[in-house]
Amino acid sequence: MEFKHVSVLLNECLEGLNIKEDGIYVDCTLGGAGHSSEIIKRLDKSGLLIGIDQDTDALNAAGLRLKDYDNKKLVHSNFYNIKNILDELDIEGVDGILMDLGVSSYQLDTGERGFSYMQDAPLDMRMNRENALSAYDVVNTYSEEEIYRIIKDYGEEKFAKRIANFIVTRREEKPIETTLELVEVIKNAIPAKARREGPHPAKRTFQAIRIEVNSELTILNKTIEDGVSKLNKGGRMAIITFHSLEDRIVKLKFRELANPCTCPKEFPICNCGKTPTVKLLKRKAIEPSKEEVEVNPRSRSAKLRVIEKI
Repeated sequence: MEFKHVSVLLNECLEGLNIKEDGIYVDCTLGGAGHSSEIIKRLDKSGLLIGIDQDTDALNAAGLRLKDYDNKKLVHSNFYNIKNILDELDIEGVDGILMDLGVSSYQLDTGERGFSYMQDAPLDMRMNRENALSAYDVVNTYSEEEIYRIIKDYGEEKFAKRIANFIVTRREEKPIETTLELVEVIKNAIPAKARREGPHPAKRTFQAIRIEVNSELTILNKTIEDGVSKLNKGGRMAIITFHSLEDRIVKLKFRELANPCTCPKEFPICNCGKTPTVKLLKRKAIEPSKEEVEVNPRSRSAKLRVIEKI
């Protein structure tokens, strides 16, 4: 299957990054190179695109899409390692960093990857298939309390306790091995009325397990800090999120970097000595237009936030 990922908020990202022809730009979530192919078009030969992805399928597809460009470096790694990656490339500073935290259409639509609750496949959900931990391990080896915490915190699922209990009860008979087996357990745990309303009953639980398998939230704060430390003055960081937990982390970290003062509000002047490292380009997140949502319904929950190094 072709690796495709409809680039969400593409024009808004390009505008937010304020691309310079001779700049150095890092796409931390390269995917099928949708955003990157547009970034590199705007660079001259002295500019450089660095693409990072932990999915080898994505890297292979991106390599093909960008084959006509020499001013690129593609790296198989997690964006958590951005600082080390740039150090190893002897790059002191960059002019822009982009992160698209969504799961690609390819990963969702390729059944064997185990991300989708609509297709039967082995429980996997690893973005980097070299990692040891899979969805199977979470579902079949985590304690009921751990599963409950993950589904409640990462999925914001109000029936998390029942789902965790049903999972543990079911796996006592035999391991839960496939996505549709897990969907069946989740559906049985959620009351019929709730199943008929709102999104697919398995959506939040699958999201939660995927986040746990790929450590998606735990690595965000450090990645943002390390990325900002590598931005040149005037360089920008743009991050697209797809659910409230991610967006809250990004919003709070950006706000902290833009206003790090820890002095009590009643202090007339700052005594802590902490100064801003970035400025917020917009206080509110940028959301997709009605037209974009109609063309690509998966963009509905996307939010873009942009900061500039000062």
